[in-house]
Amino acid sequence: MKKLLTIIILSLFWSSNVFAETTVKLPKDAASGFKILTKSLTGKYYKDYGMQVVDEKDGYPVRAGKKSIRFEVRDGDCGQDEQGGWSDCKGDRERHELSANQKGDTMSKGEYWFSWSLFFPEDHQNLWPLSNNYGQFHQKDGPPVFMFKELRSGYSVIRTIGDVDYHEKRLIHKDDMKGKWHDILINVKWSKKDDGFFKLWVNDKLKYDYKGPTKTEKYVYAKFGIYSTGITRYINYENIDVIDKCFEEKGYTTDENTALYILQRKEIQHKMSIQIYNKCKSFYKPVKIPTRVVYFDEVRKSKKKKKVGVFE
Repeated sequence: MKKLLTIIILSLFWSSNVFAETTVKLPKDAASGFKILTKSLTGKYYKDYGMQVVDEKDGYPVRAGKKSIRFEVRDGDCGQDEQGGWSDCKGDRERHELSANQKGDTMSKGEYWFSWSLFFPEDHQNLWPLSNNYGQFHQKDGPPVFMFKELRSGYSVIRTIGDVDYHEKRLIHKDDMKGKWHDILINVKWSKKDDGFFKLWVNDKLKYDYKGPTKTEKYVYAKFGIYSTGITRYINYENIDVIDKCFEEKGYTTDENTALYILQRKEIQHKMSIQIYNKCKSFYKPVKIPTRVVYFDEVRKSKKKKKVGVFE
């Protein structure tokens, strides 16, 4: 009995330590409205530079107050679930994000206000066809519904409600992204029905106004930081001049040949990109993906507009 009790106590202690290791407490100066924020990468995969609270006095950009949140992703910053449930490294992804996916932060229905301000440094690079996401609304046990990606033309919102819905809208032109703060304000009603809506302002201008279902699963939650997808797309494109030689020596399918043609326009499907990479990587020169950095500030969540952002 004593042995069993000891095991239970040690298990609880280990679990609490692991949970504490994954959680982050942000200052109210930079974020509010979230009960528990968890790191996307933990243990040996988490890097200290991945997410830092930085101060204006040290020369860092700040939108309001004295602090902001700095995210950084370097080449190879991928991780996996210790139980083997998922793997960024095998899934063609890299990231350092914070997620509000715990009880008390997930949302099932009703109207909410969100805000964040983001700042891209002057040396920021558009790395398309690598897809860099800087914020998203995800579903518990389901896919994301709204993602904020840097596409070829700039910072954009991507809507995917269900299997057939897809819509993208540029919010900030690529030529206007760097070296300044951009304020994002969102008013959303989470609903599986047509009474849902998603309105978005950028720098006080209404840029997106959608009416209709805003989810397909029960719960939705917010994530922010840097989430890169399509690592092999970037590597394939940087080695596009040798893929023809690879195909000549190893052969190719019609789909692979079509994918190569599409890749020349910096477009290629995720699974096909991995397939071509695995076939041709022995022909490739080494490619190091440039470091990605972004700053977030005034990251707020509330049911009242007056409690979010720097808009009042």
